[in-house]
Amino acid sequence: MTKADIVNEVSKKTGIEKVVVQKAIESSMEAIKKALKEGNNVYLRGFGSFVVKERAEKTARNIAKNTTIIIPAHNVPAFKPAKTFISVVKNNNK
Repeated sequence: MTKADIVNEVSKKTGIEKVVVQKAIESSMEAIKKALKEGNNVYLRGFGSFVVKERAEKTARNIAKNTTIIIPAHNVPAFKPAKTFISVVKNNNK
């Protein structure tokens, strides 16, 4: 499912124009990205949590050149689904 599919689905279910729905969805995504960039987690009850995870510095190898490189510590975004969300997906696959 793409963002356009989500916009169409929300527009169809709510009766709101697609342009308005698209702007709302894009604004929501920008707000989530901004919060994560600032180091804040985003919690959507019943859906899940967008969190920032810290990755420690580590040593890696470039096998092709037979060299060792250091990957510096960095942050990565992660999503943890809510238990209710997980149960809906699990029960749908049966």
